[in-house]
Amino acid sequence: MIYERTLQKTIEKHLYNGRIIVLYGARQVGKTTLSQTILTNSNKKSRYLSGDNPSVVANLTNRNAEELKNFIGDFELVVLDEAQRIENIGITLKLLVDNYPDMQIIATGSSSFDLANKISEPLTGRSWVFHLQPLSFLEITGTDRTIATQTMERMLIFGSYPGIWSISDTDAANALTELSSNYLFKDLLEYETLKKSPLLTKLLQALALQVGNEVSLRELSNLMEVDIKTVERYIFLLEQTFVIYRLPALKRNPRNEVGKLRKIYFTDLGLRNALIRNFNELNLRNDVGALWENFCVNERIKINDYAEYRPNYYFWRSYSQKEVDLVEEYGGWMYAFEFKWKSGRAKLPSEFKKLYPKNQFGEVNSTNFVDSLYTQDLQT
Repeated sequence: MIYERTLQKTIEKHLYNGRIIVLYGARQVGKTTLSQTILTNSNKKSRYLSGDNPSVVANLTNRNAEELKNFIGDFELVVLDEAQRIENIGITLKLLVDNYPDMQIIATGSSSFDLANKISEPLTGRSWVFHLQPLSFLEITGTDRTIATQTMERMLIFGSYPGIWSISDTDAANALTELSSNYLFKDLLEYETLKKSPLLTKLLQALALQVGNEVSLRELSNLMEVDIKTVERYIFLLEQTFVIYRLPALKRNPRNEVGKLRKIYFTDLGLRNALIRNFNELNLRNDVGALWENFCVNERIKINDYAEYRPNYYFWRSYSQKEVDLVEEYGGWMYAFEFKWKSGRAKLPSEFKKLYPKNQFGEVNSTNFVDSLYTQDLQT
């Protein structure tokens, strides 16, 4: 099943303006499907090229502008999938956009540290960058709110990779278990000859069990019996391959706020559950609160990112143990979210109010999440 991706319209809005479109995303999130859908819907003469094709790599590596044009042909819209496979791809793309500005190129990559390192300098001022994530709740449900609860509950257990939504729960669990093996981390394991897969798995399992909690790098270092710099490096690489992301603490008043630790979330909960081998139903789990928090943070980031609205994200905690799960900062305003699986009549801590008087606050729970999570907008 092919889902209508919210990011499609955002990308199409930026086509044919003399810039390269760069599309990042983890393996299996649908970059190829999205880019091919854009080709299909276009009324331009278009072509799809894959960086996994040796012939394509050979014809796009270390060529001058005329040679590149002769190979690509008179196409107006070109998708270059897995562009990071091509040596010196940044120079190649620069030659094309500078010499043939009417040719729209969409370059995709599954590892931002690899592709970004190759294109960041050559394409300065010449590109728009987008990040495709696993399916959002709104992309799955569309306008059908009758399936809201069952969709949300399945996302908490099996995540939202496109491939798992057209198969049974048993097949989804098997697919996610396979995905959580080295295949998902192929780019990472190849990078800088990184080969310590068991150590990487151990770190991921430890992070999976700490979702929703503040993470100490020193504790992880002691658990894994490696130095802190190694832990930091692995976490950085996992972020660059879109497996996890960090949420820093909001700390503007050192005397009142805790700021040294960070929270780490998974971009997909199905992957997280596969790592700890737990696909149990929600009524059989003791981690529903953590799953709910991770789900809500993911969805807020997708909503904002696809709308090209990028606030700063934080969590907040005071030394008196008062907490706010997610804080979005934009234009001097703070929007604070508290995520409760069951309605708890959450209140914004008075300390937070005093420190940040320009604020808005909302509780998001399993019964009000459609209205509370997807309609709050700091831009209004």
